[in-house]
Amino acid sequence: MTFTLYPAIDVLNGKCVRLEQGNYDKETVYGDSPTEMARTFADDGAKWIHIVDLDGAKAKRPINQQEIIRAVQQVEVPVQVGGGIRTEADIQLYLDAGVARVVLGSVAVNNPEFTKEMLEKYNEKIAIGIDAKKGFVATEGWLETSQVSAERLAQEMSQFGAEVFIFTDISRDGMLTGPNIEACEQLSRVAGVEVIASGGVSQLGDIVQLAESHVSGAIVGKALYEKRFTLKEALTVGSSSC
Repeated sequence: MTFTLYPAIDVLNGKCVRLEQGNYDKETVYGDSPTEMARTFADDGAKWIHIVDLDGAKAKRPINQQEIIRAVQQVEVPVQVGGGIRTEADIQLYLDAGVARVVLGSVAVNNPEFTKEMLEKYNEKIAIGIDAKKGFVATEGWLETSQVSAERLAQEMSQFGAEVFIFTDISRDGMLTGPNIEACEQLSRVAGVEVIASGGVSQLGDIVQLAESHVSGAIVGKALYEKRFTLKEALTVGSSSC
């Protein structure tokens, strides 16, 4: 299995930010331009970039799509985008603009039949985002918690044809406390699908552990912005460990 690192750009009010555990009141701004951040990651060797519209996730519709599309069109590496995507028009907007993969999160819980239709129509261009609090899926920008377990949702979506999942342990997101590798591996076993780990990466050793585990990739955000290590260093250890 190829291990892929996804440097993350979270967009709030048009700026690059990181939150702690998804808390909109605990925001740190790291840059005014998603486009410049994307260019920096691409120049440093990123093979993929992960972008989230945080305003969109909260508003249940794309908000920062123009800033995100501008960033996508300024880099030559593939970009996956999530946050507030609820309709086929949202999906088509991003795909037409050059986004390589669209991440469906809340809508997978709230409207599984629609998600099934989108998976059948767009196949590998759709990833399923599973963001969990104590094992249950959080929705609407993590402001609500459903009664659907992460494993149950993964099983259902894999039966619908989903092949790529992004799993976030919300308790670790933005906290630099280490990724929840065990939960990612369990999700992969249960659903029989590729899982990209998100949340908690704080040091190069975390990336080594992830690359040696049964996950297909990892999203890295705050550790890069806080200069715990460089993207080039992370890419080097990630490729040498898998």
